[in-house]
Amino acid sequence: MKRHSVLVIDDSLTIRGIIESVLEKDGAWELIGPASDIEHARTLIRERRPDVITLDLAMPGTGGLAFLDELNGSDHPPVVVVSSSTRADSSESEEAKRKGAFACFDKARLVAEAPKLMRVLHKAADQARRAA
Repeated sequence: MKRHSVLVIDDSLTIRGIIESVLEKDGAWELIGPASDIEHARTLIRERRPDVITLDLAMPGTGGLAFLDELNGSDHPPVVVVSSSTRADSSESEEAKRKGAFACFDKARLVAEAPKLMRVLHKAADQARRAA
């Protein structure tokens, strides 16, 4: 079975480690590289073409919402926002979805709801595969 590739964009080493651990346990994912800032993420997206991107909104320099604006209208992988500001029904979640995010996930629930995150990421990858 072909593994899905994912790019994790988050400035927190701890959060990147948690997401990477969850991805490894699932077994269906290849991490193409973590990115601690949007500049590095742009390079990895261009060079490695991930199937799915996870994105924190609170990033140094270019923030996650501005990056979603940048991606809007271009051919890009589905983006799952993983942020502490995207709790259920938050205004940030709604704004991220309006800007093209596939889904939003509350960063505080990463460990407790890891299977739910995996389901969301698989749905995003499946959608990308069907669109290709």
